[in-house]
Amino acid sequence: MKKINQTRYAILGILTTGCRIGYQIKQKIDNSLNHFWKISYGQIYPTLKQLVEDGLAIVQDSVQDGKPDRKEYILTAKGEEELRNWLKFPLEDIPVNKNEVLLKLFFGRHQDNELMVTFIQSYQEILQNRFSTYEGIEASIRSCSQESADAQYWLFTLDYGKRITAAEIGWCEDTIAKLK
Repeated sequence: MKKINQTRYAILGILTTGCRIGYQIKQKIDNSLNHFWKISYGQIYPTLKQLVEDGLAIVQDSVQDGKPDRKEYILTAKGEEELRNWLKFPLEDIPVNKNEVLLKLFFGRHQDNELMVTFIQSYQEILQNRFSTYEGIEASIRSCSQESADAQYWLFTLDYGKRITAAEIGWCEDTIAKLK
């Protein structure tokens, strides 16, 4: 079976949010999707080009005073239909995250416990910063985007991230206590 290019659908979805210019698309990805779905800058324009070639989006030049024209990408009806069809398909698989802390801990008997504690404490600090970031994003959605038809769904995905991060922070606390 052919592997589905999930980035294609991520960008189709981003186009539904009103982001039309490459820079806006990158900003939206960095401020939302990148917390759970990594897309590099180098993937965006080739994917947009392919969407246009496949008739899922069109590109229009937008004139700017004193600046080069910029390209705006607009989702077509065919693109909206493809996104809706993809959303109907069941999940391909459950994602597996790579986690260096867990990899090192798995082989931790070969390392000093104090060093493992230091690694986990550093990881916990990163997680706490991530949780704070999520709280900031939530506040922003609630204050600036609450009227958006997407807001409820953004908050659902954000809640998932907050819950997973809180669980990981709790795991860090328990594991550090056991290692000490």
